Order: sequence, then structure tokens, then C-alpha cells
Amino acid sequence: MPADVSVKICGLRTQADVAAAANAGARYVGFVFFPKSPRNLTFEAAAQVAGHVPIGVCKVALTVNADDDMLDALTQTVPLDMLQLHGSESPERVAQVKARYGLPVMKAIGVGDRADLAQLDLYAGVADQLLVDAKPPKGADLPGGNGLAFDWQLLAGRVWRCPWMLAGGLTPDNVAEAIRRTGARQVDVSSGVESSPGVKDAKLIHDLVQAALSA
Repeated sequence: MPADVSVKICGLRTQADVAAAANAGARYVGFVFFPKSPRNLTFEAAAQVAGHVPIGVCKVALTVNADDDMLDALTQTVPLDMLQLHGSESPERVAQVKARYGLPVMKAIGVGDRADLAQLDLYAGVADQLLVDAKPPKGADLPGGNGLAFDWQLLAGRVWRCPWMLAGGLTPDNVAEAIRRTGARQVDVSSGVESSPGVKDAKLIHDLVQAALSA
């Protein structure tokens, strides 16, 4: 895999998680701020963990339909490099968040079939990056991190106006195939490198990054 393909490990909760991701070669680390998630962190806990992220590794905050009050408190407490909007935020809301906080914004879009690709075109004009994730099942508590994949062939040969990242059901066993089939230059993994929900496994993180780098 060319050197410009990047890996994001999301849902980190401890200093050991950060060390495992950084040592494996991840270029992004993600912290989740969504109470229903087993990966949820308080702002104070995240601030401590984020303080151990090496320079050059991008610190991303995942939020879901967060209002300004929450984002104000988050950005004032946790040192961040990017905001990831993983709810039903409109393009207008993405633009508002970018303007208010002066941070790059990644917008997550759930894909289940070809009809969902229009949303990617819509948000590509306003977001700094897109996160192309599997659409959650109806009634699911989590908008992402469900360990589900989608038909990667839907993305083959597609390009957008901004960089994009592939997510959804990626593991050390399938990430190389996912990269080959979609042409992804970036991948995002959470549940695929866990020994149980919310518990990261350093060996799985290492194996996933190595598999991605050898795609």
C-alpha cells in the first residue's frame, strides 16, 4: 500500500490504547463522546488521554447531533485537531460547526445501497473529509461502531471533492481487501480491533495497521 494511505483507530479510552495505535502507525486517533456507546469518554478523561497522543497524530472527537453548548465545553476541555459529526447533522450544520470552532470537520455518512451515495456528493461540498460508514440497522443505539460492513463495490472508482475514509466492519482479516476493492486511501476501525465492546486489543491494532500497509 502506498505510504499516503492512513489508518484511524477510533474509540480509544486509555493511554495504553493511544500508545498501541501510535506505535502501530495510526495517523488518526478517535475519541467518542456519545453516552450510549461503550467507548464513551467524559471530557476530563479524554483530556488526560489526549495529552499522550504523539505530535503528528490527529486527535478526532466523534460527536452525534451535538449542540453548541456541548461542543463549546468539549473544545475548551480537550485538545483536538478535528471534529467528526456522526449524527444527522445537515450540510448547514456542518458549515456552522466549521465556522464556530475553526477545526476541520469530518462528516460521517451511512451507506446501505446506491441511493445513499447522493448524500456523499451533497456533504463533499462542505465537509473537510467524509467518513463512509455502514448504515446502522433500524433501531440501533449506535450510529457507527456496530461492526457491520456494506457493499464495498458501491465505492469502486468514485471520487469526491474532499478526502474520504472507509469505515464499517473492518478487521485485520478484511481491511486489505476493502482497500483494494474501494480504492480507499484512508480507513477507520473501532470494533474490529477490540477484544470486547470498548476494550481495545493492542495486537489487533498492530495486525490491522500492518494488513492495511501491505494491501
